[in-house]
Amino acid sequence: MSRISLVSGLLALLLSTAHAEDQFISWNATEHSPPLFGHHSVEFKSTRRMIRAAEIAAHRAYAKPTWRCWHYVKDALLEAGVISTRPVSPWAKQAGDELCSRFGFRKLPITNPKDAPVGAVLVYGGADAGHVELRTDSGYVSDFISRTPYPRPLIGVYVKET
Repeated sequence: MSRISLVSGLLALLLSTAHAEDQFISWNATEHSPPLFGHHSVEFKSTRRMIRAAEIAAHRAYAKPTWRCWHYVKDALLEAGVISTRPVSPWAKQAGDELCSRFGFRKLPITNPKDAPVGAVLVYGGADAGHVELRTDSGYVSDFISRTPYPRPLIGVYVKET
């Protein structure tokens, strides 16, 4: 059994035993694989729904980009119950502002995508539409899966804690 399969299985077991839909799950980098979780991950928490959104996105993602990252992240957040209505911003680099102003997310004081907690929304800038992805236990996901963060300037890391 691969390490990723084992971690995914343990995560599924942990999530299945949680008592409340919004119960916070605290990630301790020393209890898990340090390369998979940044050293700041112990300071921030993600809700079960945020982690579920990352799982939904990973299940639907392709091996290569389809250039519809924000569409896929919107769908995952909506289906996981993190948000109640679909965001309307057209560009990925606008995601953080809309998630904070309309859906109660907050921007974390993180400047390295590798330090983001599992389930967090990562927003990147650029001259075009930008990029948005969710942090997973083994990397990053939007319309495609990657073990490394997107190579763009990070605008912010966002979580919804309630």
